[in-house]
Amino acid sequence: MPVRSAGILLYRRRTDAVLEVWIAHMGGPFWAGKDERAWSVPKGEYLEDEDPLVAALREFHEEMGTPAPATEYTHLGDFRQPSGKVITVFAAEAAFDPEAIRSNTFPLEWPRGSGRVQDFPEIDDARWFPAQDARLKLVKGQVPILHALVAHLGALPGA
Repeated sequence: MPVRSAGILLYRRRTDAVLEVWIAHMGGPFWAGKDERAWSVPKGEYLEDEDPLVAALREFHEEMGTPAPATEYTHLGDFRQPSGKVITVFAAEAAFDPEAIRSNTFPLEWPRGSGRVQDFPEIDDARWFPAQDARLKLVKGQVPILHALVAHLGALPGA
């Protein structure tokens, strides 16, 4: 059975009808200083017997430091990643503007081989991007998630 993650893709439409999506920059030393292909849908792993939407909402809260908006979520699909992991994504249109991002952390020996373990945030930034820009920012395996959102919504300017 492949590793499974569940995530939330929030979207909004600006007054000029441009579609924007809320994505997160991955934390830790590997992603530091990288921008293109270094962003992700807020997501996290879940157990086989766990409801994927419940997991997606929990993971969003852990990574953003604030709960996902209380709204209706649509199952956008299951997306196999190059690693073999499958991401189940739920989408919702929402006005989301947290005061700050306060992500949970993970321990990592850094610098590698130093014996020194440091805590790094899973997410070090998150914000709204026009869908066109998000296509370049998302890790390559997650671009089909954006395409599925655009297909679900129908063609929109800026998508």
